[in-house]
Amino acid sequence: MKLTFLGTGTSQGVPVITCRCPVCTSTDPADTRLRTSALIETDSHCNILIDIGPDFRQQMLTHSVPRLDAILLTHAHRDHVAGLDDIRAYNYTQCQPMQLYCNPQAEATLRRDYAYIFSPHPYPGLPEVVLHTVSDAAPFTAAGETIVPIPALHKDLPVLGFRIGTIAYITDANHLPEESLALLHDLDILVLNALRLQPHPSHFCLPQALYLIGDLRPRQAYITHISHEMGLARDIARQLPANVALAHDGLEVNL
Repeated sequence: MKLTFLGTGTSQGVPVITCRCPVCTSTDPADTRLRTSALIETDSHCNILIDIGPDFRQQMLTHSVPRLDAILLTHAHRDHVAGLDDIRAYNYTQCQPMQLYCNPQAEATLRRDYAYIFSPHPYPGLPEVVLHTVSDAAPFTAAGETIVPIPALHKDLPVLGFRIGTIAYITDANHLPEESLALLHDLDILVLNALRLQPHPSHFCLPQALYLIGDLRPRQAYITHISHEMGLARDIARQLPANVALAHDGLEVNL
């Protein structure tokens, strides 16, 4: 199984338009971040995408992704779903609708914001999806893999993380209930969001994320959904425990 970080930035990405801070003007590739998304290649060579943000087209071209077998949505904020229209290329080459998995809150938003996709009388050339509603409590199967949903809160919005085997991926969260924490033990890889060093009302900050990682004790943890307010990647890396790293765009992790 292989995990590829397609994007590790916040809703504005890094660099931020018009910003001249040291991070946004850095020449270090580790400080350049597209909007957050990840790709998991399974042992059976299926590709599972987590989130499909506004940089989706660029990410697919950069990594030459030949097919997608399923898309898991953490939630339906625009920086996580705005690339949905571009699945048409995969519809065409794979000759089938895309399998899309999300919670009821995300489904309601998608059906409102992308009403033309779900119209009972679609016209040719529209994106084609099969939308699967995910229960917080029930594992489901996607692309031949058992997926365990991890309920979390993004301020007041219910969002989902996902566990696939010994990999867990959680982004845009600032609270994990006890029942979710119980699903996050014995991990090889934990991916967790941390927006910046200072507290934030809807995202974990780095100290909060490190506290959780220390409690859950994965073999390796990666921080994602990082803003320019975090600071330079090389400076933050020096402060992290041995089993924690800032993820960066293009990072590949093999199990």
